[in-house]
Amino acid sequence: MVTRTTVAALATCAALLAATGCSSSFGDAKEPEQDKSGKQELTVLIATSGDAETQAVKAAAAAYAKESGNAVTVSVAKDMNQQLAQAFAGHKPPDVFYVNSDQFANYAKGGSLYPYGDRIPDASDFSEQLRTSFTYDGKLVCLPKDTSTLGLAVNSDLWKKAGLTAKDYPKSWQELRNVADKLTGGGVTGLVTSDEYQRLGVFMKQAGGWLTSTDQKKMTAATPENAEGLAFVQSMLTSGSMKYAKQVDTSWGGEALGKGKAAMTIEGNWLDGGMKLDYPDVKYDVVPLPAGPAGRSTLAFSTCWGVAAESAHRAASVDLVTYLSSADQQLAFADAFGVMPSRTSALTTYAERQPRAKAWVEGSAYAQGPVTIAGFDKVLSQFNTDLQSLRTADPKKILADLQRNGEQAIAKGN
Repeated sequence: MVTRTTVAALATCAALLAATGCSSSFGDAKEPEQDKSGKQELTVLIATSGDAETQAVKAAAAAYAKESGNAVTVSVAKDMNQQLAQAFAGHKPPDVFYVNSDQFANYAKGGSLYPYGDRIPDASDFSEQLRTSFTYDGKLVCLPKDTSTLGLAVNSDLWKKAGLTAKDYPKSWQELRNVADKLTGGGVTGLVTSDEYQRLGVFMKQAGGWLTSTDQKKMTAATPENAEGLAFVQSMLTSGSMKYAKQVDTSWGGEALGKGKAAMTIEGNWLDGGMKLDYPDVKYDVVPLPAGPAGRSTLAFSTCWGVAAESAHRAASVDLVTYLSSADQQLAFADAFGVMPSRTSALTTYAERQPRAKAWVEGSAYAQGPVTIAGFDKVLSQFNTDLQSLRTADPKKILADLQRNGEQAIAKGN
């Protein structure tokens, strides 16, 4: 799941990058000599959501090894960003590894990633939004391994207890406010979510705003639309019908929903796996997020399969990534640990197999992708810190600070 902890880790990695110089361009170094042997030994580094993901990736790697003749060793990172930074600095990176969209531009700008997108003949099967998230200097650098969007998850029993039916699922901000008010009381908060832009930013987008221009060359944070989005969140926080997860003694929205402390939460499709594991008896439904003044919107998240620029096994690594990102393998991953496929063709099949995921899948058509500017992870870390005090702070001041910090990052990152 995408949390404030993730952003903090990204900020730590950015500091390591600066300190170690591992993001210095490899263009000045000698081109790594490529291994041309018939059988090669590949290393893969992943950040895992749990045993199910770890075993699924290892099983897929083993199947590829049997088919190709190449050996593949999959390792699980304890701190993905820190380990990658150190590996790049020491010029001994894994051949293939997960790259989060928030950190992608830092690695791409530094020359750490081998851009292999032009070697994938059916890359158009990945949506334009996903391809854009992993494009740098006009090149598709790496393939998105999966995708996630946000939806509104509703505790079915609490919903019925309040006298509400499916007809009452909120389709607008006002309706969201109304049902949240009705659901709040007796130890239950109507809406509980995380205090970070990865959730609250959706209200900015629904109001017609966003952090940057479409081409990410201009900051658009300090706008009336963004202020309207945050002001709406602030009004619900002030009324008590909305709270941050930590305010109800939980670590994220899924825990609040599972423990009956939240009647609704805003979360992505990773919620399904978390609920099955920790709260298998809790009934819930997932519906599209209500529309704002500018219409419907949700946020999209993804991770790509990175190939190291310094790898001596580039061709074999791309061959492995092609295998791991095939439609069949993505569907196998979806069955194993709940991720949504990033291939459009596979996503259609996934939606047919997973009716509960309908809202998340449909959200892919109108989702806002992440900001991918080198150094922007530090900007987002500060923005998330500021959002923690949104209930009593001035939204315009928060956005003005975001505007200023973002302009500095853009100036350095482009």
